[in-house]
Amino acid sequence: MIHENVIQMIGNTPITRLNRVTPMGLSNFYAKLEFMNPGGSVKDRIGYWLIEDAEKKGVIKPGGTIVEATSGNTGIGLAVAAAIKGYKCIFVLPDKMSLEKIKNLRAFGARVVVTPTAVAPDDPRSYYQVARQLARETQNAFYINQYDNLANRECHYKTTGPEILRQMPDVDVIVGGLGTGGTMCGIGRYVKEKKPSVKMIAVDPVGSIIYEYFKTGKIKTAPKTYKIEGIGEDFIPGNFDLSIIDDVVQIEDKESFLLTRDLLTKEGIYCGVSSGSALAGAIKWAKTQGESIYNKKILVIFPDSGNRYLSKAFDDDWMREAGLLDSVSLGKVIDLLHLVHPHSIKGETPIFMAKQTDKVSFVIELLSNKGISQLPVTDDAQWIKGIVTETSLLNALYTGKVKSNDIIESLIDASVEFVTPDDSIEKISKLITQGKVPLVHNQAKSGMLLAIITKIDLLNYLGQRI
Repeated sequence: MIHENVIQMIGNTPITRLNRVTPMGLSNFYAKLEFMNPGGSVKDRIGYWLIEDAEKKGVIKPGGTIVEATSGNTGIGLAVAAAIKGYKCIFVLPDKMSLEKIKNLRAFGARVVVTPTAVAPDDPRSYYQVARQLARETQNAFYINQYDNLANRECHYKTTGPEILRQMPDVDVIVGGLGTGGTMCGIGRYVKEKKPSVKMIAVDPVGSIIYEYFKTGKIKTAPKTYKIEGIGEDFIPGNFDLSIIDDVVQIEDKESFLLTRDLLTKEGIYCGVSSGSALAGAIKWAKTQGESIYNKKILVIFPDSGNRYLSKAFDDDWMREAGLLDSVSLGKVIDLLHLVHPHSIKGETPIFMAKQTDKVSFVIELLSNKGISQLPVTDDAQWIKGIVTETSLLNALYTGKVKSNDIIESLIDASVEFVTPDDSIEKISKLITQGKVPLVHNQAKSGMLLAIITKIDLLNYLGQRI
């Protein structure tokens, strides 16, 4: 089929079954891939709809400017339609949004204004208020206001809802995130008119106020920031009609981000984090329903594409810094001992030591005879005070700091740290990086010293491990 422009390509997004990331024997989970829209998200649907609604109402004229507060996707959806219709765009985003979204908007020629995330909705610095102010200051501008503009909900009532029932008439449950409320409340209104048995389940991030408001009808807890983008709110938008929603499920950042990554590696679905959130919520809700949910068909709305989160969800370093991805385990100290000091585990390899009262000449001879470069040093009570190394002895003799008949007490390096066989390789790596020497002792055998871990030991281990 040949289309006149990309606006005509919006909608009729495919539905696929999920096979590997959902629990077996629970329900049949399906995903509606809204990132297959030309602008890459479900918000393409309202982008052209809201502009055409404004044109019909005469609130925007040719050559005018579209202004909107957006988490990114609505901005891109508006930018697609604006490019075809000849409008300029100004978009205001909170600073937690991904760099990819900002670059996408600027690629359309839009002016992008970034505002603080952690401010109240009525704060003049919030992205809602900044967008309103810019619309007032800009000639022939129209503030779209997707949150309170009921044409948002109407779009999904008239298009997305019918599309879903046409594609999947036997759907039992529809799950999606709540942001503006337009998608879920619009779809839900239509679907429940035609098939009242369908459950509408909304997903809300921890930190958003929607879950509490749905459960109690009140907002007692102040909103907190969360890393999921595009869903959740710090106020109740005008598009909300919670009478349409059967239940709201809370989800955490970590489970959402990790499931998003799993969707790519296990299902080949390159979706955004709000998709992972929606699926995490769908699974969580289904697990609470008992046998009544077995073999039901659960459709999950996947709003956008993973290419908008490359610098976040699909960046291991960002994920670790955000506390969302555990470091890959490099093993434990005992694994290193098995590899580079196999006899030390049973105490079969003696650990030679010096006393702080030993003479320099004696310690040099001991190092030479045993072919080692460092020795633990004990005090009179047999407590380890530190180590002495061939380098420290050489420097001290060369500079005249000590003579061969002097005792080694002044040359003891106290930069040692005791570790156990159960400690992680990451721990000893960090110690060595800090210039400390890890001493492995066995707590089960009265603190018997098992080994001294050197840089070369760690290098040998990592070289064979990685």
